[in-house]
Amino acid sequence: MPPNPFILVAPGATRGLGLALTRQFLRTTTLPVYASHRTEASERQVKKRILEPLKDVDPARLNLLKLDLTSENSIAAAALSLSESLEEKGLSDAFIHTAFITGGMLFPEKKPSDLDWEIIKETFQINVISHLLIIKHFSRFLPTSSQVGLLHPAKWVHVTARVGSIGDNKRGGWYSYRSSKAALNQVIRTFDRHLEQQKMQAIAVGVHPGTVKTDLSRGFWESAAKKELFEPMDAATNLVDVVGNLSTSQRGKVWDWAGQEVPW
Repeated sequence: MPPNPFILVAPGATRGLGLALTRQFLRTTTLPVYASHRTEASERQVKKRILEPLKDVDPARLNLLKLDLTSENSIAAAALSLSESLEEKGLSDAFIHTAFITGGMLFPEKKPSDLDWEIIKETFQINVISHLLIIKHFSRFLPTSSQVGLLHPAKWVHVTARVGSIGDNKRGGWYSYRSSKAALNQVIRTFDRHLEQQKMQAIAVGVHPGTVKTDLSRGFWESAAKKELFEPMDAATNLVDVVGNLSTSQRGKVWDWAGQEVPW
């Protein structure tokens, strides 16, 4: 039986970098793409928005999952929906080719007195805990050691940030965002060790996209270095290219938009 790989982008259906990644995979591959969202819009409306700027893309390749990053029940239900969808398509043997886990939020504290309990909790919920729970419920779709027909390992990718680097922290500030991204980087390394120990045909990495022109970074466009400021589609193109070229020897690390390693 031939291998049946698919793409996962979570979240990836409504805005920003996630939406751009979904469009990039639809545009540049022939694989099924599963993208998550939490909006109340109809599936038809969400699909129409994703597909609108794309040409010659089979709409049947795009599949949506309802997923709320703040609820483990929702994350678990989305994984079940993915499993049921694959079964309905006769793809019970399908596996992840590439997964991008994109959830993130930023509150830029400048000094300790700016720290707020509720914002700290929300930041870690989105930037770390949701990523952990997506690993818990979706990593079962990665190819095992017994999967045949793979020329390259599957890529499990978390969108992190250079400011999560402890060694690169020269300016301070952004307490909750920096510390949550540093924690996410540890999650990436730990999960990759698990994949390696279990002899899974997959690697886990982190990626730093630069400053992407989204609502998350709107207040920092002018202060960002011009060479690291990207429109969402350009950022998506960069990341898909970088990830696609990573080898097993580059596993468990964080890579930036130009393919350079980000120090811990």
